[in-house]
Amino acid sequence: MTHFAVMAWDASDSAPIRAAARDDHFAHIALIIDKIAVAGPLKDAGGAIIGSLVVLDVADAAEADAVLRSDPYFVAGVWEHWTIHPFLAAAGEWVGGKIC
Repeated sequence: MTHFAVMAWDASDSAPIRAAARDDHFAHIALIIDKIAVAGPLKDAGGAIIGSLVVLDVADAAEADAVLRSDPYFVAGVWEHWTIHPFLAAAGEWVGGKIC
């Protein structure tokens, strides 16, 4: 498997949509937890949620895209735009130091 970083940016004024879809989103996360290396909300300097970051452990970018599109936040229209990129965890406490 390969890691892919998904950055999904919220549409403006999507906070009520995000709140309404939250329980379904969390249920979805429980179903795909084996594909998630790390995930969480992106916040602005004031603490407001402005998007999501998910690092997926999947076969390819097409599978990462399918995972994104199956998320209730995507279906509800929370995310306005997103990027998907291959990701290599190369340093830090999550990888036990650094790789060479």
